[in-house]
Amino acid sequence: MVVRSMLKTHKSTYSAVSVHFSDRATWRQSTYAGVNPMPAFWRDWLMDPGSLTQRLVDASDGQFKVEVLSQSLQRPSLSERRALSLPEHRLALVREVILMGRGAPWVFARSVIPLPTLTGRLRRLRRLDSRPLGALLFSDPTMTREALQWACIAPNGQPLAVQLEDIVKPVWGRRSVFKLSAKPMLVCEVFLPSFSL
Repeated sequence: MVVRSMLKTHKSTYSAVSVHFSDRATWRQSTYAGVNPMPAFWRDWLMDPGSLTQRLVDASDGQFKVEVLSQSLQRPSLSERRALSLPEHRLALVREVILMGRGAPWVFARSVIPLPTLTGRLRRLRRLDSRPLGALLFSDPTMTREALQWACIAPNGQPLAVQLEDIVKPVWGRRSVFKLSAKPMLVCEVFLPSFSL
């Protein structure tokens, strides 16, 4: 693992995280026009319907890579289960990665893929390794995407993932349900404090 300013150099366990960040966040639809709208810079990134992977590749002048933090069968958080309409005890393949740009951790991405999605030709999603999921999604002719949701995730002394340092200031994130051949998966992308252009 490449150690950067946002990455921890030691290992911990998920039991240290009492409430998942997706449950703490207030996820709003892209059409929400509330009292505190997001700044224009973040609106441009969070509401972009295109491939974030491709946009990061372009912004990094090709100095882009995916660093896999973890991939395992897990019980998704309450918020994630609701987004995917999953029963309480249903397991899913959860993949957490850092999208690195110019050698810095730019985006933390968490994908939740229900087990029924990982059948047929989509079995290949089990073995993405360091390949970006976004490139696969946007190259699939059957891909559809539900409305984007966004959130400003406030710090509470807990990390987004066990390999990341605790958040010390609010960060912006987005998520949406993708479907390939009508099979759903949830993709959440959170911009890290070290993201800069």
